[in-house]
Amino acid sequence: MRKQKGSGALRRAGAVFLAAAVLWVVFAAAGSDTLSAAVEAVWRREGIPLALLRLQLGQGEGEEGWLDLATALVISQSPLLLSSREEILSLRSADDTDGQEGEQPPQQPIRETPATPDTGDLAFADNGVTARTLIPQSAEGYVVSGLAYINNYSDKSFDAGSFDGGFAARLGDDAPQVLIVHTHGSEAYTMPPGQEYEASGESRTTDTAYNVVRVGDEIAAVLGEYGISVVHDRNMYDYPQYNGAYDRSLAAIEAYQEKYPSLSFVLDIHRDAISDSEGNPYKVVSQVGEQLAAQMTFVIGTDGGGLQHDHWLENLKLAAAVQNTLLEDYPTLMRPITVRNSRYNQHCTTGSLLVEMGAAGNSLDEALLSARLFAKGFAETILAASGQ
Repeated sequence: MRKQKGSGALRRAGAVFLAAAVLWVVFAAAGSDTLSAAVEAVWRREGIPLALLRLQLGQGEGEEGWLDLATALVISQSPLLLSSREEILSLRSADDTDGQEGEQPPQQPIRETPATPDTGDLAFADNGVTARTLIPQSAEGYVVSGLAYINNYSDKSFDAGSFDGGFAARLGDDAPQVLIVHTHGSEAYTMPPGQEYEASGESRTTDTAYNVVRVGDEIAAVLGEYGISVVHDRNMYDYPQYNGAYDRSLAAIEAYQEKYPSLSFVLDIHRDAISDSEGNPYKVVSQVGEQLAAQMTFVIGTDGGGLQHDHWLENLKLAAAVQNTLLEDYPTLMRPITVRNSRYNQHCTTGSLLVEMGAAGNSLDEALLSARLFAKGFAETILAASGQ
C-alpha cells in the first residue's frame, strides 16, 4: 500500500514537472516562425526554473505573458521553482521601480576610442570634496535635442522642433575670431592640501594661476591648436566690487568688438557653486579615462527679463550643437543646459556662451581637463559649421 502511494506521488510530481516543462517550451518558442528558430529560442532562454517562475508570477513577454489563476496554481506546485523565487521576485521589483521613474532618456552613443587630451601635466590630487555625477534620469521636464537636455527656467517658449543641429554664428576669415572673457574672474576651485591659494573671498582668488582665468588660458591654447584665433581678456570684473560685474564686462566686450569686428564668438568662462540640502559643498565630475573631469553647464540668457536680446535662440542652438558633439565622446561630461531670463551679455553676438566649468568643490586640475575637452568639442563644432 505504501509502495502504491509512493509511486502515485512520484507519478504526480513527474506529471507536474512534465507539464511545467511543456509550458516553458511553448512560452520560449512563442513567436518563432520556423522549427529552427523555435529551437534557438528555447536554448537561449533563461534556465527552466527562472523562466517558469516568471510565468507563475505573470511576467511573460508583454501583456500576453499573464497567466490565469488555475495555470499559475499548477505551476506553483513544482519544487523546481523554489530555488529561483527570490531571484525573479527581485528582478520584478527592480522592473517595477524603474517603471515608476517615467520615460528614460535615450541611450547616448559612445565612440569606441574617444580622444582624451594629454593629462601628463595634471596631478589630479584628491582635494577631499565629495564627488557626484549629475545626469538626467528621465526626459520629463526637459526639452531634448539629440543628446542635449535643456532646462527652461525662462519665460520663453521653445521645443525640440527648434533644433536641427544648425546655428547662425560662423568663423570669419579674418582674425581674431573668438573672445574669451571672465565676468566673475576671481571664481576659483578647492585645491588639494599643500596647494592652497591666497583667498580674496570664499572660493575666490585674484591669483590667475588658480582661478577661472587659468581655465580660460587652457581653452585659448587648445583653440589655437585648431587654428582658431583667440583674444583672451584676463581681467577680473568682479573684483574688488562684485556688483556691476556684468556691466563692466559688457563694456569690455563692446570695446573688443569695435577694435576687432572679426569676432564671431564670445565665451564667458565661470564656475558654479553647488551644495547639498545641508549646505555641504560637493564637486560635479565625469569619468574620463582614468581621471575625473569637472562636469560643465551652458547657461543661456534670453530677453525674458525685459532687456533686448533678439537672437537668444541662436545662442541656444549653438549650445545644443556643442553639447551634442561633446556627449558623443563623453556621455556624462555635461549637465543639462540652463535657459534663464537674464541676458548675460549674450546679445552681443549670435555665438555667445556662458560656460560653468565645474563647481567650487572641483579641483583646478579637474577643471583644466574639462577646459581641454570643451575647447576640442567647441572647435570641432564651429569648424564643421564653417566648412573648415
